Amino acid sequence: MVIKSNDRGSNVSTPTKRIRWATQRVTGTNERHLRQSIKDRFQNRKTTSVEKKRQSGDTSHLDGIAEEPEDSEAGQDPESSGRRIYFNIPLPDSAKDADGHPIAHYERNKIRTAKYTPLSFVPKNLWFQFHNVANVYFLFVILLGIYWIFGNPNPALSSVPLIVILFLTAVKDGIEDWRRTVLDNELNNAPTHRLVDWNNVNTSEDNISSWRKIKKATTHSILSTYGAWSHKRSKKSANGKSYAERALDESRPSIDTRQSHRASVFSVQSGASEDGIKMTPVPSPQPETNPDARNDRLVVNDRPNTSFSFEHDDNLQSTNGHIPAPDKTGKDFVPKFYGSIVDPFKQVPGKARFKSDYWKSVQVGDFLRIYNEDQIPADVVVLSTSDPDGQCYVETKNLDGETNLKVRQALHCGRMMKHAKDCEKASFVIESEPPNVNLYQYSGAARWTQRDVRKPEEPGTEMAEPISINNLLLRGCSLRNTEWVLGVVVYTGRETKIMLNSGVTPSKRSRIAKDLNWYVIYNFVVLFFMCLVSGIVQGVTWAETATSSDFFEFGSIGGSSPLDGFITFWSCVILFQNLVPISLYISLEIIRTAQAFFIYSDTWMYYERLDYPCTPKSWNISDDLGQIEYIFSDKTGTLTQNVMEFKKCTINGVPYGEAYTEAQAGMQRRQGVDIEAEGAKVHKQIAEDRVRMLHDLRKMHTNPYLHDDELTFVAPDFVNDLGGVSGPEQKEANRNFMLALALCHTVITERTPGDPPKLEFKAQSPDEAALVATARDCGFTVMGRSNDGIILNILGKDEEFTVLNTLEFNSSRKRMSAIIRMPNGKIILYCKGADSVIYSRLRSGEQSHLRRITGEHLEMFAREGLRTLCIACKELGEEEYQTWNKEHDLAAAAIVDREDKLEAVSDAIERELTLLGGTAIEDRLQDGVPDAIALLGDAGIKLWVLTGDKVETAINIGFSCNLLNNDMDLIVFKIEDDSVESAEAELDGHLKTFGLSGSDDELQAARKDHRAPSPTHAIVIDGDSLKLVLKDELRQKFLLLCKQCKSVLCCRVSPSQKAAVVRMVKNGLDVMTLSVGDGANDVAMIQEADVGVGIAGEEGRQAVMSSDYAIGQFRYLQRLILVHGRWSYRRLAETIANFFYKNIVWTFALFWYQIYNNFDVTYLFDYTYILLVNLAFTSLPVIFMGILDQDVSDKVSLAVPQLYRRGIERKEWTSLKFWTYMLDGIYQSVICYYMGHFLFSPARFVTSSGLTINDRPRVGVFIACATIVVVDTYVLMNMYRLDWLILLLTAISILLIWFWTGVYTAFTSSLQFYKAAPQVFGQLSFWAMVLLTTAVCLLPRLAAKAFQKLYMPRDIDIIREQVRQGRFQHLDQYEAYVPPGKLPSAASSEVSEPVKANQRGGKALDEDERPMYPPSVANTGTTHNPRSQTGSDGTDYTGHRRSLDQPPRSSFDRPLRPSFDRMRDSMDRIRPSFEASNDFTSAALLTRLESSHSGTPTRRTLHGNSSLR
Repeated sequence: MVIKSNDRGSNVSTPTKRIRWATQRVTGTNERHLRQSIKDRFQNRKTTSVEKKRQSGDTSHLDGIAEEPEDSEAGQDPESSGRRIYFNIPLPDSAKDADGHPIAHYERNKIRTAKYTPLSFVPKNLWFQFHNVANVYFLFVILLGIYWIFGNPNPALSSVPLIVILFLTAVKDGIEDWRRTVLDNELNNAPTHRLVDWNNVNTSEDNISSWRKIKKATTHSILSTYGAWSHKRSKKSANGKSYAERALDESRPSIDTRQSHRASVFSVQSGASEDGIKMTPVPSPQPETNPDARNDRLVVNDRPNTSFSFEHDDNLQSTNGHIPAPDKTGKDFVPKFYGSIVDPFKQVPGKARFKSDYWKSVQVGDFLRIYNEDQIPADVVVLSTSDPDGQCYVETKNLDGETNLKVRQALHCGRMMKHAKDCEKASFVIESEPPNVNLYQYSGAARWTQRDVRKPEEPGTEMAEPISINNLLLRGCSLRNTEWVLGVVVYTGRETKIMLNSGVTPSKRSRIAKDLNWYVIYNFVVLFFMCLVSGIVQGVTWAETATSSDFFEFGSIGGSSPLDGFITFWSCVILFQNLVPISLYISLEIIRTAQAFFIYSDTWMYYERLDYPCTPKSWNISDDLGQIEYIFSDKTGTLTQNVMEFKKCTINGVPYGEAYTEAQAGMQRRQGVDIEAEGAKVHKQIAEDRVRMLHDLRKMHTNPYLHDDELTFVAPDFVNDLGGVSGPEQKEANRNFMLALALCHTVITERTPGDPPKLEFKAQSPDEAALVATARDCGFTVMGRSNDGIILNILGKDEEFTVLNTLEFNSSRKRMSAIIRMPNGKIILYCKGADSVIYSRLRSGEQSHLRRITGEHLEMFAREGLRTLCIACKELGEEEYQTWNKEHDLAAAAIVDREDKLEAVSDAIERELTLLGGTAIEDRLQDGVPDAIALLGDAGIKLWVLTGDKVETAINIGFSCNLLNNDMDLIVFKIEDDSVESAEAELDGHLKTFGLSGSDDELQAARKDHRAPSPTHAIVIDGDSLKLVLKDELRQKFLLLCKQCKSVLCCRVSPSQKAAVVRMVKNGLDVMTLSVGDGANDVAMIQEADVGVGIAGEEGRQAVMSSDYAIGQFRYLQRLILVHGRWSYRRLAETIANFFYKNIVWTFALFWYQIYNNFDVTYLFDYTYILLVNLAFTSLPVIFMGILDQDVSDKVSLAVPQLYRRGIERKEWTSLKFWTYMLDGIYQSVICYYMGHFLFSPARFVTSSGLTINDRPRVGVFIACATIVVVDTYVLMNMYRLDWLILLLTAISILLIWFWTGVYTAFTSSLQFYKAAPQVFGQLSFWAMVLLTTAVCLLPRLAAKAFQKLYMPRDIDIIREQVRQGRFQHLDQYEAYVPPGKLPSAASSEVSEPVKANQRGGKALDEDERPMYPPSVANTGTTHNPRSQTGSDGTDYTGHRRSLDQPPRSSFDRPLRPSFDRMRDSMDRIRPSFEASNDFTSAALLTRLESSHSGTPTRRTLHGNSSLR
C-alpha cells in the first residue's frame, strides 16, 4: 500500500491518532452453531489476502515494523480479500458477469428474526411441534383410531386433546412471532437518509428474482389497501375524539418533520419536498468550473459551539496550500497532507440528493447521512462529520450493553465532503475484510487517485488510507452529540457485526426436564408390556376351542389368532393412551409461565433506582434455581456498586486522602475495635477536613465547576502542598500528577448550562471518569477538546495541550498512554496502568526509594479495599518521537496484523518511565451483600468469586462480605516459575493436608457429598496460576482441593478463565451452578452455568441480555434462590410425581377390567371420559399445585435457609419417589376397580323402575367417579397449602365429571349412555362405594405420611410446626429480609447442626462478639492454626509482637494524616504476615521487581493473560 507523505517534509507530529485494542468476544459453542449458517458462505473462499501476504514474504521492515507492499491488489481474486466496493468508478470486467451485472452479491439490509410468514406458519409450526415425541405418539394413536378394526368408537373425538394442545401452542408461538414480526417491520421500515439519483455500481436492480418481484408487488398492494382502509377508518373515528386522544393516535414526528429544526454549523437548512428531501445542513453547492473556487470553499472558519469543540483563530487552510514550517519548539505545526477522495475535475450531473428512505432499501456502496439521535442502519465507514475534527460520538448500548459514549473518527481523506454533490465527485475504492463477528476490530483501506489542482494535466498519485474500527459505525449503535455524519455502507443485513453476534443465549433445559424424558420412556415401556400381555392373551384365547365363545361369537376380526393378537396390541395402545401424559408438557409450560410471572411481580426484588424488576428471560429453568450448589460471582459491579470514588493517592512518596472504607471497618472489627464509635469519630474528622479543603481550594482558585457534594478526594494537605507549603519540589510533583490525570484519558466532556455550570464526564470506564473528576475538583478541569488536543482550565487559566497520540487501554496491555505536546513545546508521554505493569517499565536503577514507599502505600490502599493504579511519565525528544511516530503510522496503516503491530510499536515507546505516584479508588459494596452471602452460605451454597482485581483487593472484599474470616487458613497459589511440575507439587502438598491424593475414587465420593465444607480453609489464586491448574493433568486435583475449602477467590482472571472454572465445577462435580455478573466480561461464565443471572449495573446491559434472569442488585439473589427457586423446584417435583400417579390409577383401572373379557379391548369407561380425564377432570388440582402450593412463607424461607439443602441434595425429585408414586397408583387402581367389581358381582342391581344398571357403561360411571374423587383428593392431600382457593379448585375438578355425565347423558346421541346420570346417581350404593373407595385408597398414604411426620420428621415438618406454635411471629415486623442475628434455632438434625469451628470447648460467642483479626493475621497453609490440622497459634492475635518492636509512627514527620496513620499503625503491628513472607503483597513484590521492559523489547507482563475486570 502506498502512503503519500507530506510534500513539505514536515518533521512535526500528527495530532491525535486513537487506536483501540480490545479482546475478542469469546463465542460459546452453542452460539457458533447458531451462526454457522451465516458463516458457511465464507468458508469456501480461497486464501485471503492476509494469508497471501504472510506467505509471500514480500515485505520490507522498518525497525521491526512490517511495511505493506505497494501493490497489494495485483493479481488478487476480488473475493480473496473480502470485498472491494467501488464508488463512482466503473466495475472492472473481472467483477462483472456475462450480462454486465456485478458478480458479488451482498445481503439485503432487510432483517427477519421471525420464524414464520403467513404462508409458512401452519406447516412450519406443526413441523416444530411434532419434534415433541409425545405429540408424535398421540398423532399415531389418532391415525390408528381411524381404522375401525382397532375399536375406537369415535376417531374424530379422540383427536380433540391433541388438537387443543397443538392449537394452544400454536397461538402462543404465533403471538411471540407476531411480536418479532412487528419489531422487524419497525426496524426495516425505520427512516434513514440515503443518496439517490446516482449510480451505485456495486448492486443491480435488474438482478432481482421474479419471485421476489411478485412478493414485493403483492406486499405493496396489500399494504396500500390496508393503509387506505385504516386511514379512512381513523378519519371517521377521530372526529369525536378529544385533542389528547387524537394526539395519542398520531405518530411521533419523524426525521423528515424534525429536519426543519436542525441548525447546521455552516448555514440553515433549505426546505425540500417529501419526494426529494435534500437532507443536507447547507444548500448543495452550485456547479463550479473553477477548481480553485472549489478549493477556497473548503476553508472552514467556523466550528460548532459545543462542549466538544472550541473556537480557533487560525483557519484550517487548504490541504494543497502553503504549509509553514514549524519552529524549533514545535508550536506552529499543521497536519500532514492526507489527500481527498473528492475529484475536483470530475464533471457530474448534480442530480444526486439525500432522500428519506427505509432501512431495508440500504445497499452496500450507498452514501448515508445520519443525524443526531439516529440509529445506524448498517455498518458504515465514516467519511465526514459535522465536527471539523472529524469526530463523532456513538452509544453502543444495543451492541454490547455499554452506555458510555465511544469516539469515532472520520477518514482524513473524506472530511471535506459535506454535500450530495461531493458524493458524486468522490471516486475511490474500499477494500474491506470479509464479515466477521469481532466487534472490536476491523481492517480495510480506502484507495483513490489524488489529483493536484495546480497541475490538472497530470494523472495523479495513487493514495490510500487505512480504515480501522475507529472509523466504523456499527449497525444498532446510536449517534450522540453529533449533528450529522456522512458515510458509506460496507456491510448490510445479516453480514453486519451485530447480526453475526446476535446468537441468542444458549438454549438451556432444566435438570428435571432432562430426567423427565427417561420417566416418560419408562411409561412407554410399561405401556408396551401392557399391550403385549393383552395381545398375547387375546390371541391365545381365540386359539382355544370347545369354549362358550364358539356359541356366542361369530368369528374374529383378524380371522386368525396371531392376527387377532396383533390387532389387540394396537387397540390397547389406543385404550391405554393416557399412560403417556401428553398433557404433562402443556401443564408444565403453564406452571413455569406462572412461576415466571410471580418472579417478575415480586416487589421485593424491584430495584427502584433503575426502575428494574427481576426479569425472567428463560422461563423453563425456574426449578433449577432450587438446586443451586455453587454460585460464581464477579466482584466489580456485582458485589460492589461499580460507582467509583477517588479516595486516596500517593504522589512523590507522600500519601494524601482521608477515607473510611468498608474493608477498613471490617479489619478494625476483627481487631476488636468498636467500629460504630470509631466510624463516627472518623466520619466527623473527614467532614471537618472536607470543609477545610473546600475553603482552601476556593481560596487558591474560584472553581465554578467544583460542587461540594461531588468532592470525594478529601485531602487538605494536598491543597497546601499544591500551594507550595512543603516546598517547590512537592508542589511541582502534585501539579504534574494532576496534569497526568487530566490529560491521559479518552473522556468526553458534557457541559450542562447553569449557574454555576456543570461538567459531566462520559468515559469508557467509571475509573477513568473518577480520575478526571478529581482533577476537576482540584482545579485541573477538562473543558473539552480542540482541533488537536485538550483544553484545560488550570487554576483559573485556560491552556491548550496537543494530544499527539492516544494508546488506549486493553486487557492485555493493562495500561493506556497519551503523548502530549505541552504549551512550551516539550513532548511528554503520560502512562497509567496496573502497578506491576508500570513498575516493570520504570527506568532501571532510579527512584528505588520512591518505588519502595509508593509500593507500601499501594499495599495499604489495597488492604483498605481500594482499586489502585500507578501513574508515570516520560519526556520524549523531538527526533525520538518523530522516529517512533513513523513506525506508528506504518503500523496504523497496516491491513495485515494491524493490532499486533500497533501493540508492538506502543510497547516500544512505553519504557524508561518515571514514576509519579498512584491512585486509590473505592468501589463500595452493594447494600446487603454481606448478609446475602451469609444467608446463602447457611443454605449450603458455596460462593466463588472470579474477578479481575488485584489479590489484595479481592481478599479484603472477601473479609468485608463474609467470605473469609480469621478462622480460615488461606491457601495462596502463586506459581512463580509457571511450570506444571511446580503447580502439581504445590497441589499435592495441600491435598495431603486433607488426606487426599486426587484419585478418581475421591472424585466419585466428592460428587456424592453435598455437605458444605468446614470453614477452616480458603483458596486464593491468580490468573497465571489458574491457567496451570486448569490443564487436564491438574484439573481434577485442583477441583478436589477446592471442594474442601469454604471459599475460593480467583483473581486476575480473564473471561475465558471464568467460563473454564464454571465448566470444571459443573461437569467435574455434577452439580447445579449459577453465575452472576454485570459486565460483558461475565457473559462467558453466565452462558456456561446452568443458570445465568445478570445484574443491571453501571457497565451496561450485556450481561443482562445474555442471562436467564436479570436483577437490579446482588442482594435480590437470596430471594430469587431461597424463596422462588425452592418453591419452584418443590412444586414442579410434586406436580410431575402426582401427574404420573393419576395416569397410572386411571389406566390400570381399565387394564384390570380386561382380565374379565379376555383382553378384547372393551372400553369400561365411556370414551369421552378417556379423552377428558387429563383435559378437565384431573387437570386443575395438579396444575395449581405447581402454581400455588407453598410449604412455608417467603419470610420463613429466608429465616431458615437450611430448608434449601434438600434442593442441593436433589431429594425432592428422585427415582425412588417416582416408583413410589407409580406403585401407590397401581395399588389404588386395584381398589378403585375391584370395589366396583365386587359391588356388581352379586348381579342384583334392579332399580325401582325395574331396569337394571349393571351394564358396562353404568358400571363405568361407578368406577370412573370414584377414581376421579380418589385422584383429586390424593393430590389435595399432597399439598401444603390448604386454603379456600385450593379447596374450591379441587371441588370444581371433582364436580366436573358429575356435570359432564349429567349433561352428556341427557341427550339421545349418547346412545347406550342415555339417562345414565339419574339412574346411577340416584343409587345409595353409588355414594357409599365412592366414599368407601376413597377411604381405602388413601388410608395407606395417610398412615405413611403421619408416621413420617411423627417419627421421621423432615426439616420442613419441624419448621411448619414451629410456625403454628408462633415462633416466627416476630418476622411480621420486618418487610422482606430477615435481619442478621434474628434467626430462630430449629430443632432438626440438619438445621441445628453444631458449628464445627468452636471445638475447643467453652461458651460459644455470638458472631458479633467474637474477636476479629485483620486479614494479614489470617493463617495460610504454611502457618499454624489451633483450629486447623497443623496446630499452632497463628491466629492468636495477642501472641503476636509488633514488627521489630517498633512503636507506631507518623507518616514521614508530616502533619497528622489520620487515615494514613491508622493504617500505618495497623501495618506495623501485623508486618510479619503471610503476604510479606510469601512475596504476596504489592510492596514485597514491587520492591524487587526490576524494569523488565526497560531493557530488551518484550510484550510479556506479569499478568499478561488476564483481564483487569
